Amino acid sequence: MRSTEEVVEVLREALTGVGIILPSLCVDPVTAASEEPFALVDLGRCNTRTAERIASVLRGERPAVGTYVVDQRDGRIGEVMGHVGGRVQLRPVGGGREWDCPPDGLEPAQREEVLRARVRGVNQEGRLPC
Repeated sequence: MRSTEEVVEVLREALTGVGIILPSLCVDPVTAASEEPFALVDLGRCNTRTAERIASVLRGERPAVGTYVVDQRDGRIGEVMGHVGGRVQLRPVGGGREWDCPPDGLEPAQREEVLRARVRGVNQEGRLPC
């Protein structure tokens, strides 16, 4: 049988593997110090985006809500906002009007691509009209 600390680390790795970070994940200090044979795992608190992402992963949605993908039809990068009617709803990096895409027309976006899209958006906001 694994120790509670080992279980927490296994859970942390599994969550990280699907892109979910719970910074407060730990062994509950009160039950760990008690006479009880099994301490509790404290999942901590999270914001609504993280909660939505957890729900998406548990529902088996692919790609999960909150991940960044490339729309293969036109090369746009978007954040997955939801799944409706067999289609994936995407929002441009940095915000904007959402669009729909069939799930088979998507591939995961590389971190560098997402960063480039963010920088491009910030640069466009800073330009003065000619």
